[in-house]
This record gives sequence, C-alpha cells and structure tokens, in this order.
Amino acid sequence: MIHSLLITRSVIGAIGNAISVFLFVSPTPTFISIYKKKSVEEYKPDPYLATTMNCMLWVFYGLPIVHPNSILVVSTNASGLVIQFVFLLIFFIYSDKNGRLKVLKWAAAEILFMIIVITVTLLCFHTTTTRTFFVGILCVIFCLGMYVSPLTIMRKVIKTKSVKYMPFWLSVGNFSNGVIWTIYAFLPLDQWILIPNGLGAISGAAQLMLYGCYYKTTPTDHVGVEKTKNQVELSSQTK
Repeated sequence: MIHSLLITRSVIGAIGNAISVFLFVSPTPTFISIYKKKSVEEYKPDPYLATTMNCMLWVFYGLPIVHPNSILVVSTNASGLVIQFVFLLIFFIYSDKNGRLKVLKWAAAEILFMIIVITVTLLCFHTTTTRTFFVGILCVIFCLGMYVSPLTIMRKVIKTKSVKYMPFWLSVGNFSNGVIWTIYAFLPLDQWILIPNGLGAISGAAQLMLYGCYYKTTPTDHVGVEKTKNQVELSSQTK
C-alpha cells in the first residue's frame, strides 16, 4: 500500500513538474505579441514579478540546507526563474519610463527581500526542520501572490468587457498547476503545498470563468483594422 502510494506520488509529482514548466512558459504568446508590436500596451508586469519572487523562494526552500531531498523543487523553479527574467527583460525593453521604473523598483525589492530571508534563515534557524517551517510559510504567502496576481487585471476586464490584456494561457497554467499540486499534497498530506495550490486552483478557475464570460465581447485587432480601413475609405470618398 505504502509502495503504491509512493509510486503514485512520484507520478503525480512528475506531471506536476511538467505542468509547472508549462505555467512558466504560458505567457510566451503575450511576449511574442509585445515583441512584434514593440510595446507592452496595457499588459501588467505583476504576474511575472510575483512568479519571480515565488521561484526564488522555492529554489531556496528546496536546497539541502533548508529542505533536503527536494531536487525537483530546485530544478523546476530554477528553470522558471530564468524564464521570468527573460520575460521581465522584454517587458522592461518595451515599456515606457513609468513601466521600466516599476519593474526595476520591484525587482530590486525582491532581491533585497531574498537576501534578508537567506540571512535570517541561516543565522536564526539551525535545523532543517525549523528552516523548512520558516521558509515554507513565506513560500505559501508568495505562491498565493503568484496565483492571484493575474486577477489585478480583473477590474479592467469587467469594465471594458474585454479579455484582451488577460493572458489566457497563464490562467490555464495557474488552474492546471494548482489542481495537480493539490492532488500531490494529499499523497501524503503536505500543508505547505496544499494551502497555496488549493487556493491557486480556485483562483485559476475564477480567471477562466471571467475569460469565458467576456471572451465573445472582446474586440479583435482584425476588427479594429477593418474599422480603420473603412474609415479611411469613407474619408477618401468624401473628398
């Protein structure tokens, strides 16, 4: 029974790691669009800043000096960290002055915060059990921040009845990642994984429901181009 449980946990964990990587790369279509248009338009850097902070904490959590035998946690989140740095760099390049200042300010604050966390953990906690508890609490808090961060655009979605600036695949990734790691957390029970990912699954479901409600009312770029073209033709005809 125990052997079967361990095998199931390992399989779920492997699937969870694959979905986590999918979550990290899910905003790629958004950044391809930003690169092509040479502008971030009204996209927000909040989800990528939150994910960066989350990845840094989980990488630290998975180190042997904090939580032994967690190499998958380290490797997966280290990959995610590199991906988020690339996204933030692209966002920085194509943002206006205020957008660049926001990215720099929050990135600097996150790095400073990590330095403080590492220092406090190593100096104040002397066993892996106490270090796991301390860093685990922080991981729960910032993992929730990663899941909830896409909701910062929710007000705009409702107001404009448009999901244009709400990345669909990021919402799918949040929901899928939350569900699979919630299942994993029950084999056996691990509250540090269960709490943030359970709420993350709910957050992702809320995002997808919002997307479903306003997808049909979202104007497409094609419509905008046609409208502009018709206006130009009408203008030329009246001259």
